[in-house]
Amino acid sequence: MGNNTLSIGFFFAFMALTLLITYWAARRTRTTAHFFAAGGEVTPWQNGWALAGDFLSAGALLGIAGIVTSNGFDGMIYSIGWLVGWPIILFLIVEPLRNVGRFTFADVVAYRLRQRPVRLAGAVGTLAVILFYLIAQMVATGSLIKLLFGLPYNWSVVLVGSVMLIYVLFGGMLATTWVQVVKAALLMAGGVLLALLVLTHFEMNPLKLFAAASEKYGARVLQPGSKVVSGQWDAISLGLGLMFGTAAMPHVLMRAYTVRDAKAARLSILYATGLIGVFHLMVFIIGFGAMVLVGPEAVAKAGGGGNMAAPLLALTVGGNAFFGFICAVAFATMLAVVAGLTLSGVATLCHDVWTNVVRNGTASEAEQLKVARIATVVISVLAILLGIAFEGQNVAFMAGLAFSIACAANFPALVLAIIWRRFTTSAAVASILVGTLSSLVLIYLSPTIQVDILGKQLSQIEGAWWFVSLRNPAIICMPLSFLVAIILSLISTETNADSTFDEMQDRMLFGPLRPAAVPRDEAKTAA
Repeated sequence: MGNNTLSIGFFFAFMALTLLITYWAARRTRTTAHFFAAGGEVTPWQNGWALAGDFLSAGALLGIAGIVTSNGFDGMIYSIGWLVGWPIILFLIVEPLRNVGRFTFADVVAYRLRQRPVRLAGAVGTLAVILFYLIAQMVATGSLIKLLFGLPYNWSVVLVGSVMLIYVLFGGMLATTWVQVVKAALLMAGGVLLALLVLTHFEMNPLKLFAAASEKYGARVLQPGSKVVSGQWDAISLGLGLMFGTAAMPHVLMRAYTVRDAKAARLSILYATGLIGVFHLMVFIIGFGAMVLVGPEAVAKAGGGGNMAAPLLALTVGGNAFFGFICAVAFATMLAVVAGLTLSGVATLCHDVWTNVVRNGTASEAEQLKVARIATVVISVLAILLGIAFEGQNVAFMAGLAFSIACAANFPALVLAIIWRRFTTSAAVASILVGTLSSLVLIYLSPTIQVDILGKQLSQIEGAWWFVSLRNPAIICMPLSFLVAIILSLISTETNADSTFDEMQDRMLFGPLRPAAVPRDEAKTAA
């Protein structure tokens, strides 16, 4: 498999295409607006495909398929949780984000608060989310390139990190957008074709596929209650993390700025939701197809935490040519998402930290682009190192942890900044930091790190007072983040935050071109 000529051919064809896109985009990327938001010139249809490409990560194609193959029905909790988050973005988040912000979600949170502390706290939360999500993508990529080329895992991760660095460093958001559009189209085509090839073995009837899985592995594969989660509370926690974390993922929210206005941003979300929903239906069929036609044992032997279920199924039902195509699509998937994540982290470091905190809004365009490119290199190196450290973890599970952090660190502050007049700077900073740090601490004290990564025996640590049995901390951390924000807002006052709330609401509803509403205090003075 490592020397599959067709696989390598598809791989290099995609590489050539995306490098051409990067070259074309690099010639048009001259300002920060183009580097971070493609100049706001992307159409809703293009942005919808790019959003789908940004969101349908290695966790969708490889991770969820692997979980369904190993556990059956319970793997659907990832698909459903992620999909339910999109209506929240559509109806609550995207319009305020597009009308108030410029490049990052911290623009919205900091709009009527003190800029420096809010943006610094926002950077901490954003980078924690991005790095965890990058781990999932880099782990999957390393496993795939190892399977495809026979390269050592470490070198596979280095290769992907280097290619991703080229995309973001030279092409910025314009290159990333078109790489994501191409990748989303390939992914949809590959997923639909793979699902159809599976169904040809079962008279084009999904029910016969499920019946075959039940007959071969028992009725448990069609019932909830497997080992995807460790209990009912863990299942609820995972669902909360996936749902509200989706509405607070920095690289997804950043795409609201690549279109011309809020209407275009809403249309983008609508298109993306449809594409993502269709794809997740295909992944469910792919997972059960791999269970019946390949077998969980063969998938486990291929390594990578079950992430190779889809490629091995493609080899079984379509031969070497289709295996090569699916591997190339999976690689495109991970590369595009990694590029989007990296760009989001770079925007946070350059726009939020350097331009608005260090330089107090006075940095020139050339200086900002220089800082952005330095930040790209730093994040790329971190992604490579973390990808090597977390070898063998299931990518959907690792991505779920990133969403747990996002729902605790980013979502409470973003929502309260939009809807609550009393929200203050101290509440925003505390909410973000408490959400981030509590998530990281609980993840470290959970079986994910203690057992899966550090290799401790469960019997050794179950009696320890600090051990947390939850693998997903959202059910604790998100309410804690909201609680801290509400308490601090109620016990403190901030005149500017209160007086500019109406102005912010006016801008959120009617857009930045409408004259700002006169703050209440000034209106009274004029009267």
